[in-house]
Amino acid sequence: MNLNQVTLPSTDFKRSIAFYQALGFTLIVQALPEYARFLCEDGKSTFSLHLVRELPVGEGIWIYFEEEELDAKVEKLLSQGIVFEELPVDKPWLWREARLKDPDHNQLILYWAGVNRIDPPWKI
Repeated sequence: MNLNQVTLPSTDFKRSIAFYQALGFTLIVQALPEYARFLCEDGKSTFSLHLVRELPVGEGIWIYFEEEELDAKVEKLLSQGIVFEELPVDKPWLWREARLKDPDHNQLILYWAGVNRIDPPWKI
């Protein structure tokens, strides 16, 4: 099996759709007012938004988007006014990550891990 689809909660589709398009994702399904789906840049995976009345309580949902040219992508998004909580930094788990929140406060991590994504030195 392969993971293809993750669905994120959203309370404001207009705002969220614009946000994800600004990040570079392609809107491929727009079934308003309850559902929208995006194609990732590599064309192999998708994610979607589902309308909710209330967002989850607690830390919420974390979603990772892999980007080989992480620093350049972050610079481009910054120039477009996208706000990051954390700029690209090397993590102890050998991934380089930048963090931001979407309009519904879902945690987004843009990262590049190279071979360490599935083959870190501590792999079982």
